[in-house]
Amino acid sequence: MHPNPAFRSEDEAANLKFAAERGFGMLTAGGAEGPLAAHVPFLLETGHADLHLARSNALGRAVMAAGRLPAIIAVSGPDCYISPDWYGTPDQVPTWNYVAVHLRGVLEPLPETALQRIVDAVSAHHEARLLPKTPWVSTKMSAGVMERMLRMILPFRLHLTGVEGTWKLNQNKPAEVRAAAATVLSARSDAGSQAIAALMAAPAKP
Repeated sequence: MHPNPAFRSEDEAANLKFAAERGFGMLTAGGAEGPLAAHVPFLLETGHADLHLARSNALGRAVMAAGRLPAIIAVSGPDCYISPDWYGTPDQVPTWNYVAVHLRGVLEPLPETALQRIVDAVSAHHEARLLPKTPWVSTKMSAGVMERMLRMILPFRLHLTGVEGTWKLNQNKPAEVRAAAATVLSARSDAGSQAIAALMAAPAKP
């Protein structure tokens, strides 16, 4: 997380809301031979995040062997490069604006009986965003197919011990400088630039 407090003014509720809506991040933990990472969808609920990993995943195997491991889910949002020319003021340097939230906690395996619930809950969370499409449900699958696929994955839970967020949006710049850069970004065609521009256009928090 960025150390500048200007970029960390969002409260825990805002950070949790962002992570819950994104629902996807990089799960990291320390292994016997070095850091381990996996990119995972997750379901964030009060005090914990539920997820699954393939049985063959090295991170999952490490948690199964240890029983529990300190871990982080790093959730990335929009990001983009900021050219110093866009500020309209001299003696600036390039930077990168971005949003990221870290969910810190202790990762442990869940009973395999929890797996169907987690898979169904994660898919239901994301299918709800696709309305008016009829949501996909696991019961649409042929008899026995879901059961075979579930045997290839294992359920886990990250018990949250901390939430940290960085919303780096040029809050350390004067309002007119920030607005100038946001105007340029809003005219660019890529989604990251446009998303960052919209966030920068909001009033900076103290």
